Amino acid sequence: MIRDQQNFSKKKDRLTMALSPKIVRKQLELFRPIINGCSLETARKGQEILGTLMFAGDKKVSLSRHDLSDFEGIWVYPNEETRNGVILYLHGGGFVSGDIEYCKGFSSLLAARFNVRVFAAAYRLAPEAPFPAALDDALNAYKYLLSCGYSSSRIVLCGESAGGGLIYSLAARLRELSLPMCGGFIAISPWTDMTASGESYARNASADPSMTKERLRFFSEAYTHDPSDPLVSPLFGELTDLPPSLIFAGEDEIMLSDSVLLHQKLTDSGCESELTVAPGMWHAYLLYNFKERKNDYLKIDGFLDRVMPLKNKLHWMRLDNAAKIYPAARRRNWSNVFRLSMTLSEPVDPVTLQSALDVTARRFPSISVRIRRGMFWYYLEEIRFAPKVLPDNSYPLTRMPFDDIRKCAFRVLYYKNRISVEFFHALTDGNGGLIFLKSLVAEYLEQRYGAAIPYTNGVFDRLEPPKDSELEDSFLKYAGGKRMSRREDVAFHLEGTPETDGYKNIVTGILDTDAVLSLSRAHGVTLTVFLTAVMMRAICNIQQRRIPKVSRRKAVKVLIPVNLRKLYPSESLRNFVLYVTPGIDPSLGEYTFEEILKTVQSQMNYELTAKRMRMRITKNVHSEQIFILKIMPLFIKNIAMKAVFNAIGERASCLTMSNLGAVTLPEEMQRYVQRMDFILGVQAVAPNNCGVVSYGGKLYINFIRDTKEPELEREFFTTLRALGLNILVESNSRPYLK
Repeated sequence: MIRDQQNFSKKKDRLTMALSPKIVRKQLELFRPIINGCSLETARKGQEILGTLMFAGDKKVSLSRHDLSDFEGIWVYPNEETRNGVILYLHGGGFVSGDIEYCKGFSSLLAARFNVRVFAAAYRLAPEAPFPAALDDALNAYKYLLSCGYSSSRIVLCGESAGGGLIYSLAARLRELSLPMCGGFIAISPWTDMTASGESYARNASADPSMTKERLRFFSEAYTHDPSDPLVSPLFGELTDLPPSLIFAGEDEIMLSDSVLLHQKLTDSGCESELTVAPGMWHAYLLYNFKERKNDYLKIDGFLDRVMPLKNKLHWMRLDNAAKIYPAARRRNWSNVFRLSMTLSEPVDPVTLQSALDVTARRFPSISVRIRRGMFWYYLEEIRFAPKVLPDNSYPLTRMPFDDIRKCAFRVLYYKNRISVEFFHALTDGNGGLIFLKSLVAEYLEQRYGAAIPYTNGVFDRLEPPKDSELEDSFLKYAGGKRMSRREDVAFHLEGTPETDGYKNIVTGILDTDAVLSLSRAHGVTLTVFLTAVMMRAICNIQQRRIPKVSRRKAVKVLIPVNLRKLYPSESLRNFVLYVTPGIDPSLGEYTFEEILKTVQSQMNYELTAKRMRMRITKNVHSEQIFILKIMPLFIKNIAMKAVFNAIGERASCLTMSNLGAVTLPEEMQRYVQRMDFILGVQAVAPNNCGVVSYGGKLYINFIRDTKEPELEREFFTTLRALGLNILVESNSRPYLK
């Protein structure tokens, strides 16, 4: 089978390169008697083969099936999308032939040649589904694009032969229903007069090598009982106040009059129209992609330039202020990564997941990137293709080598019912990562089950262009005048027996969210303050066992990331997070749990204000803008930034505990998603970290460690249990014997 596919591909390439008008005309003349008398089944098979020959190839476009209720559809995406709009392609075939495989052909050429996304509708065919089925399907395809958020003025209708007439029938239906009109028409040998009243039907009867009047009559009778109906033959309809048209026809084609009369009626009605009649060419010649007719494609390119503006496509961008430390601080066996996961109600289909990622990745140009090395700073560069989805590893957050990050700085993984995304932290924070995951899973559910997921609760429209505000570095926007010192006391650090093979142990505690919230409120604190105090209590207990002498004990501090979007208006999908490090000093003596709660709450209330956070932002931004640092070569910057990170980055806290909060999803999505998880990578030196997220009434507390002993997790969950909470504990930890 593989050898047959390779041989076909080689034959197809040779055929495509060898195509010339002279050779094709001879072949069409040879087969004309056969085609004229062939059965409907044979005609449909021949149409499918023609589409296969036209297909631009997987290296130039990517495909994503999207069927509507009554017909099949497919999205075709170019590798380099530069236009801010979409072509709705309606195929030819006399309304009796042309399936989804045929649609791939010319739509892929349109997408690849003009760098525009195309939606092709394989409308229902006659005689099984006569008029108005094709028109109804075309209308539903148009409504679908409107529902995707496309402005009608950014939708161009394109079709050849029957599809070329159908685009004008669709315009008439849009007018009838008072729906917004499209932005333009590209009509290739449009069939606009099923009564065959034009003089070319007689004059070119023998000149056209590809079509006959008898064949057209067969098509017409299969499609309609009234060929003069303006919705069947748009030449007889109202053609005023239409957007610009670009029409192509062959000089020798039997239906030439349909194009000439359409053009005349459009211009007489005050509409803009340009007609190209190609000498010596026949019906729908443009589909053969002759190099002799390359100027026709230049005309289409120019037409699209006028009716569909070029998009401001992001090719590269600077790292945001918070992200600059991550490439510099990396080590051979460590880089700062985190994971977000959704567990679905059914096993994940990797083929559909890949298709969903291909669509979603284009929507997030600040995440679908790789890290590149410049003279003075690292920067982000867009990747051409979404990465391949991969089966999950035996443990989360396996090492992400910097060589991989330089190719693609995130990865999508699947295991049974679970979809996970792991991000290099220089790309985004938990907020941006969560929006990406929600949008990816929504696209997966739409493709897999036909679910209609609204664009709410952090689910983005995958087809709309990104906003400039999503790509901004909000740190620069909110920097002020007064700066805050970074100096902090050294904290106690946990230790353990390292996993020599890099294995990451995950211990997850699952609690009832309402129960934890109720207990937090009973203590008069937020859930984050409550969990932070429990973490400090657990670490204090460990330090007491290791360091009996009170005066020698070090500070117990927990780093809490702060989503700055709650303090400053920002839609950025990049990093916009700082931190606070509440803590206690055990060298002063024992702390009760109530004392820890009050200490943490007072410190966080003091630090978590817009004024205090602005001082932290200003300090970081000011450091970046120091002139000598700006002109310092990157390799020297890396040495300096790594030294700063080693001196103050992890020394000031025992670990990070990041609470992503309560995840909300559109109601239509909730029945498919059973669980959420948020896992931070381990620290560069210290062995532990903790990620917290709640969903569906459950609170998921995920500990990660690269050491063998589960000392911290055991102490933490024991403390929670002593406070009266019930916990279900899961782990991937391997058996460990002392």
